[in-house]
Amino acid sequence: MFSSKFVIDAAERVVLTYIEAFAGLLIADGLSPFDVDALTAAAVAAVPAALAMLKVVLASKVGQPDSASLVV
Repeated sequence: MFSSKFVIDAAERVVLTYIEAFAGLLIADGLSPFDVDALTAAAVAAVPAALAMLKVVLASKVGQPDSASLVV
């Protein structure tokens, strides 16, 4: 069903989205009066990563079969 190229592409997108969201929350915490600990930031960063995974699943229906991109 999913080729190894597709799985690697999808994993890269989801993992990097998580890392970017987590880093963004930690950086924003230093710039704002709100206190966000690392555990809370890790939990909140899972939301955009889950949305990225949803996008990957949708992309599997419309895009190229070996790519997790929505762009045809």
